[in-house]
Amino acid sequence: MRAVLPGKPQAKLQAVCTAQCEGQRLVAYISGNALVILGGPHELIQTVYHDESLALDAVVIDQATGKIATCSSKEIYIYKPYGRNEGALKWSLQLSLQSPDQGYGTLTLSWGSEEELLIGSSSLRLLQTANEGNVIWNRKLPKPVKIASFSHDASLVASTGLRDRLIKLWRRQSFGSDDTRFDFTYLPHPEVVTGVHWRRPQNHEHTLDNVLFSICADSKIRVWAATDPHGLQALQLWAEIDMRDSIQPRDMEDVRQINERYAFIVDSGDFSLATQRAVQAASDSGQQENHALEHLVEVAKTSPEVCVILDRRGNMSAWGLENIGCKARKSTDKFNIAHVENVKLSFLHDVNSEEDNVQFLNFCIQQSKSPFTLLVHYLDGRVEWFESKLDELFDPSPRQQRLHAKALWTGHNGSVKKIVRSGSGKALLSRTSDNEGLIWRQGGDRTGMALIRSSSLSCREHIHRSCLLREGSFVVNLHHHGISLWDARSSVAQELLHCTFEAKGKPLCLIPLPKPGAESRASYLATITTKMEAIVWEIELPPMSQQKATEDLSPKLQQFHSSDLGLGNDLAFVLPVDPAGSLQASSAFLDTFAKDLAISYTHTGVLRAWTATVDPKSRRVNWLVTSTLETGIDCPSLASGSSIRKIAVVDGAKTGLTIWDSWSSQLEYEAKYPSSDTIQDLDWSSTPDEQSILAVGFPYKVVILAQMRYDYLHAGPAWAPIREVHIKELSSHPIGDSTWLGSGNLVIGAGNQLYVYDKAVETSDDMIVDLSIPIHQHRSLSIFDLVTHLNGPLPLFHPQFLAQCILAGKLVQVQRIIIGLYKAMRFFVTGDELDSFVSMFPRDFYMEHENPSSAARKETRSSYADFVDDDEPQTVTEELAGSLNENLAKLEIPQLSNSEQFHLTNIIECVATAEKQRRSMDDNAMRYLLFFRQHIVRKGQAPASRVSITWREIVWAYHSGSQDILVDLVSRQFHGRMLWEHARESGMFMWMTDLKALRAQFEVIARNEYAKTDEKNPIDCSLYYLALRKKNVLVGLWRMAAWNREQSSTQKLLRNNFTEVRWKTAALKNAYALLGKRRFEYAASFFLLAGNLQDAVNVCAHQLNDLQLAIAVARVYDGDDSLVLRSLLEDKVLPQAAFDGNRWLATWAFWMLGRRDMAVRVLISPVYTLIDSSRTPNLQAKSYLSSDPALVVLYKQLREKTLQTLKGASKISPRAEWEFVIQNARQYDRMGCDLLALDLVRNWEFLKQPKETTMNGDHPRDMRKMLRRRSSLVVDDMPSPQSPVEHKMKPLGKPAPTVFEEPDTNSLLDSFGF
Repeated sequence: MRAVLPGKPQAKLQAVCTAQCEGQRLVAYISGNALVILGGPHELIQTVYHDESLALDAVVIDQATGKIATCSSKEIYIYKPYGRNEGALKWSLQLSLQSPDQGYGTLTLSWGSEEELLIGSSSLRLLQTANEGNVIWNRKLPKPVKIASFSHDASLVASTGLRDRLIKLWRRQSFGSDDTRFDFTYLPHPEVVTGVHWRRPQNHEHTLDNVLFSICADSKIRVWAATDPHGLQALQLWAEIDMRDSIQPRDMEDVRQINERYAFIVDSGDFSLATQRAVQAASDSGQQENHALEHLVEVAKTSPEVCVILDRRGNMSAWGLENIGCKARKSTDKFNIAHVENVKLSFLHDVNSEEDNVQFLNFCIQQSKSPFTLLVHYLDGRVEWFESKLDELFDPSPRQQRLHAKALWTGHNGSVKKIVRSGSGKALLSRTSDNEGLIWRQGGDRTGMALIRSSSLSCREHIHRSCLLREGSFVVNLHHHGISLWDARSSVAQELLHCTFEAKGKPLCLIPLPKPGAESRASYLATITTKMEAIVWEIELPPMSQQKATEDLSPKLQQFHSSDLGLGNDLAFVLPVDPAGSLQASSAFLDTFAKDLAISYTHTGVLRAWTATVDPKSRRVNWLVTSTLETGIDCPSLASGSSIRKIAVVDGAKTGLTIWDSWSSQLEYEAKYPSSDTIQDLDWSSTPDEQSILAVGFPYKVVILAQMRYDYLHAGPAWAPIREVHIKELSSHPIGDSTWLGSGNLVIGAGNQLYVYDKAVETSDDMIVDLSIPIHQHRSLSIFDLVTHLNGPLPLFHPQFLAQCILAGKLVQVQRIIIGLYKAMRFFVTGDELDSFVSMFPRDFYMEHENPSSAARKETRSSYADFVDDDEPQTVTEELAGSLNENLAKLEIPQLSNSEQFHLTNIIECVATAEKQRRSMDDNAMRYLLFFRQHIVRKGQAPASRVSITWREIVWAYHSGSQDILVDLVSRQFHGRMLWEHARESGMFMWMTDLKALRAQFEVIARNEYAKTDEKNPIDCSLYYLALRKKNVLVGLWRMAAWNREQSSTQKLLRNNFTEVRWKTAALKNAYALLGKRRFEYAASFFLLAGNLQDAVNVCAHQLNDLQLAIAVARVYDGDDSLVLRSLLEDKVLPQAAFDGNRWLATWAFWMLGRRDMAVRVLISPVYTLIDSSRTPNLQAKSYLSSDPALVVLYKQLREKTLQTLKGASKISPRAEWEFVIQNARQYDRMGCDLLALDLVRNWEFLKQPKETTMNGDHPRDMRKMLRRRSSLVVDDMPSPQSPVEHKMKPLGKPAPTVFEEPDTNSLLDSFGF
């Protein structure tokens, strides 16, 4: 935790206390109805909230036992410590008692000996708290007591009443709890007594003579000691110190500053210890001469009590008192130690007289090396923790800074309800339900304070929404029927202007609008009501500095414009987006590329993002919906958007979270939390380079999610939790609100406290370790740096970048990257920096045909090649791959994690293998082989998981012309013993197009299934042989299965002719009987025996849940033109693809159906938009995983393949294709593959749209004219076969325009951000 703001201390004499308990320094103070316990300037130990609404009046710590007592006007609470031995010190309630005097309440508390507690109000009562709080002494007083304090040995009590000039000194006559008695005497003072202090030893076990210091309204400190032990008085006056005479005024300025004096006592034990620390610090720093320190050492030798006097102007006078209580008092027993200047305290000017006072507590911690510590309690609601070396504090020579502020404890009296940040995150407004607010500014690292309170605001009218202007210098509050402007430049904000308004419906939000010009003085704020009426106000603030003498400095607030936005039906809420990235810039254009300003959401889960521009000349505000997103989430309870197009939505149960990209309307993340964890807050932030961060707030914790790179190859998450912040141990109050500072610190408001969490994230945290990111040498990282590691651009040799290059067909670049890495690794040692580009240039990826390196490669093959170094590798050979992988196994690459480095070695090996087969393998086969090998590696890491390659790899192999080589390589991978589970892993029977080869391979599977066990069970291969229509082979296998008890009956059955109805019926009866016994595969065999392919396929698809087996059986049994196969594809496969959003499966199915035009169209459009299905698509159908950038590679490859694919491409509107390209460029960017995004938008070629849009029956349109390069070979496969699925297709988008102009390349680059 960077800092804690524990709440506003009460303006009470006993609001703050401190004690040393068993080696730990504790500080406790009361704030509202909360007890705050701290162990250091930024160490909050515990906060205890009391159920009653009454504020607490006093708190005190028992140094001997660690007990804490606190009280309100009606109740007294006593807490005892526990968990000290376990290293988790906390307090629990031991007793709660009614206040003895309800009329006056409890005014003061003090601990005595043996767990005795003195309670002062209209009487003095002594309680024994060891048991049940029995009263062992009680004395009624003539007036309520203001101060009642035990001496350190509990033998004396000093008490004084309200506005009393007498101190009543109570002397204890007996310590027995059965008969406790006190007598008393008076210590007279000329004026009202304002404070008392008992001398206390450094350790509570030590003994000292009792000495009392009293401070009086006559500005004198009086020292009382037992100079005559046999006298009637227990204490006698020993000395006086005149505070006014100690600090003489030097000029006549403010009378109050001249006369006001403050004092505190430094006990001799603390003074001696602080002097020792100063000596040690000087010795450690090597100081030779330090006259101030030498003087302090001489003073400390006599162990004096030190009286320190200060004024408001920073003057300080320190007096030493030695031999206190000695009868023969010498004139040297009271002496001046130092008189110094520049002891600066933080006094406020605009506070009332009751709060314009200050108290001091000081100590020197025994067990640590910390210097002298001074706690200053300003009664205006602040406690400041100062530290100082004693020689610096008492050094008479001029110094600029003597006290170093370590923390400022302040905050609210009531519970924080809302926290609002400025656009830059440099200022905050925290607000309570009582319409009281505090304005905070972000502190710098030099001050050591994360937040600095700059102003307070108290409003009589209910505050509905708030907005900060000019970094918190001004505040605008929206009320139900009015809006007000506040000046917060002073410590107490003042209302400047108030404007009423009338609106249709209830105002929902307060949205800051971009200024129309950089030099404009006016700011514009808008609210949108429940009836979708937008009301805009114009606010003119005073200028930062007056430029002209005639310039009008008065602020202005007036209604500027109102308009009806429409779309008000079913509206649930409207709220401003969280500012993220760069600040809102003015723009003269109103388009969908402008930053979002607000989002609205409906009860049916429709999200809309809004932007607006202000036109001061026509006094209008123009609004635009930049995106519409149908989430399918009914009655969302909460939503939040960022200005960089990220929207988080919480479902109606408040336990489900989804994160959407409004640019592409894609789902990026989905999480379901336990019912006990209800989501109540969402806060967006971003890194300086606009990477998103989301804080998800629960009642007692905040989970921080960071954006990650898209990972289509491993279907990895696009967001991941990187940190969890829990407050349950610190406070029993649930979180009210949270927000982000611009610096990356998270501010959480709970109860009356603010917690500021550091932006540094520990890399040893389990969440970070699970992410496997390259942070080899970092113990902690800034949250911004961590997110850059998770979502920044990838080095060229990253396995994901290499894999995407292979998918994009950039095999030459992949080879050059690997060769460049090989060269760099030859001289690389751990700890060196490695060039992320490995000597390549960005132009090598998008200027392939103009690349000078290609000319250089041609030159090396010329007659001058003899002069080229033969050691320079030209391709990735198996020898090069082995050498490089050997280096990678020994050395750590700084840009890669261990798992990424492992995947890199696998890709290098795959590239070398593919290069060996390069002459006989096309690009699609290369793509399949690479990811099949990666699948095998992943399977080796998790052998228990039943996984298969994705439909993406199946489609690449399906469109490959090297399938015979792939079949051979896959078979070799399984050592020639391929079973069905291996075939399913490889997807072989989905991508093989040669039916003859398909059946031959299926027979291999049948033989291997039969021989997979020592028993050689015919049942294992029955389905496969019957699908091949080879019943006779199966009969022969059963003949050899003498061990099987089903042999005779099965042999007898199989000998029959199943073309006859009788035996078909017998086979069907056996099939249904086997279904009842859950022997599904064997049941499917008997369905095939009966000639019932449809039921056999249904059993495979539904009971066995093996879609590949169902398709393979249908293809082998009846061919690719099988009606059963067509029905399976239309009724099962395509609806499933629409439900899951699987475009790869859909394009494969359409191609199998002969609908190649649809196979192309489905690559661009979501599947559910093209197919009518009774099932509503699930959320995953809208996931970013359904929009793989490799789809654009396949689209470009297929659209020019046949006339049917050209027909399908012609039905795609140019706008849809343009958006498809831009979306895939963004996907590449989110993957960290920026160079591939640049290549895509720079080199994409749109199809030419023919001018005629109608078709003449005699002269059909020639699709080949759409191609820009006529050299392409296009297969004529028209007309396409008709099928029932054609009638289920939806038209895609708008019809193509009459004439299409290809988008300019610059527009592509601009929209992507280049």
